[in-house]
Amino acid sequence: MSSLRVLVTGGAGFIGSSLCEALIAKGHTVVALDSLFRGSEENLASITDHERFAFCQGDVRDIDALDACVESLGGVDLIYHLAAVNGTKWFHEAAHSVIDVNINGTLRTLELAMANDAKYVFASSPEAFGEAQSQPITDGDAMVFTDPKLHQRHSYGGSKYLGEIACQHAARDGLNVQIVRPFNAYGPRLCGDDYGQVIGMFFQQMLESNSLTIHGNGSQTRSFTYIEDVVEGFVEAGLRNLATGGVFNIGSTEEISVLELAKKIAHYGNQTELNFSEGYHGDVARRVPNIDNSRASLDWQSTTKLDEGLALMWQTLSI
Repeated sequence: MSSLRVLVTGGAGFIGSSLCEALIAKGHTVVALDSLFRGSEENLASITDHERFAFCQGDVRDIDALDACVESLGGVDLIYHLAAVNGTKWFHEAAHSVIDVNINGTLRTLELAMANDAKYVFASSPEAFGEAQSQPITDGDAMVFTDPKLHQRHSYGGSKYLGEIACQHAARDGLNVQIVRPFNAYGPRLCGDDYGQVIGMFFQQMLESNSLTIHGNGSQTRSFTYIEDVVEGFVEAGLRNLATGGVFNIGSTEEISVLELAKKIAHYGNQTELNFSEGYHGDVARRVPNIDNSRASLDWQSTTKLDEGLALMWQTLSI
């Protein structure tokens, strides 16, 4: 495949930075756009000086910033749209910003792709299903959202649902669009503060206080997917010749409860304590992906077992 000109929004984030590295390694020219609200230029340290990479700090809703990225590339062939406000605490505390950034960022980047006839890959989420009525989550399942008076968690899931609607509308208008739903990606750069994700939070809590805080009773289950596997799914969705409107669950099928996850991570510490607290409103009891379409269309499945991935993450954190 010839070298492509690629824009990655959210390119300094956890997934985005690793995606930029992978695309550079495959010989493509990449510009990363990021506001640095959650991303960090440190995540891009390995490619900062690469001749085929450039970083642009800017807001994904800013048309001028998007146009500047395309101008620096000399045009754009492929857009990966990962920029979003993520982190469960933000869903409750800043629902307006979550909705604004996620929906308007998607609309602006879709418009950019259409104006440049560029292929478009949208980073959706299993949260787009709201409170999924069946497991494993399969494309075509009902997307169900509860009364917004109860909680604001679905500010994020609702924004991803509407993002998928906008993508499928663009696909019907002729844009080559692919939708990727990563399931609980984790790895060494994962945010571990109060606004982060559970594996990152557990490791950071253990390093700082040798204790882990589990939401609820820990019986809720998830499927955690190592970053290298997730990035491979994104790369395949962007670089393969696929019919427009494809939707791919990118997730491990290795299911585990949050309590059992905490016990695995506690083994890396010294007599680590397990504490329990009130869970987040709207937290789903179970989430596991059906990856049949990813296997068939992308030749993709997760190959990193959870124990292996946790060990790799710990090696990086304990240096």
